[in-house]
Amino acid sequence: MAFSSGGKGPMADINVTPLVDVMLVLLIIFIVTAPIATFPIDVNLPQRVINPPPQLKEPPPPIDLRIDATGTVFWNNGQIAVSELQDRMIEEVQRDPTNQPELRIDTNPDAEYDVMAKVLAAAKNAQMVKIGFVQD
Repeated sequence: MAFSSGGKGPMADINVTPLVDVMLVLLIIFIVTAPIATFPIDVNLPQRVINPPPQLKEPPPPIDLRIDATGTVFWNNGQIAVSELQDRMIEEVQRDPTNQPELRIDTNPDAEYDVMAKVLAAAKNAQMVKIGFVQD
């Protein structure tokens, strides 16, 4: 508070000069930076389609592939040798390459990684694209 020279007591007015200075500085900063922040951004928005695409075919039933702790592989609850796995996968893919069944792999945590690696290599070599892992 400033003291008045008139003698009747302290003067209770607020000094607004620093506030006005800060506001003018902020105003100048906003005026300078506003044109910089208004550059155009190209966005590719989807266009309306007059003719909708044809309905997709119903996907075939998924293949449940299970690997137990001993390394035995089961194809839809039927035991299969790892050496026969790639031929069976190729057969499934060749039925309809555009509408493949999903391969769901369920592995026991105690199974050997070598068996899992052979299963994934067989799926890759058979060109299976829909591969999922089952989690408990």
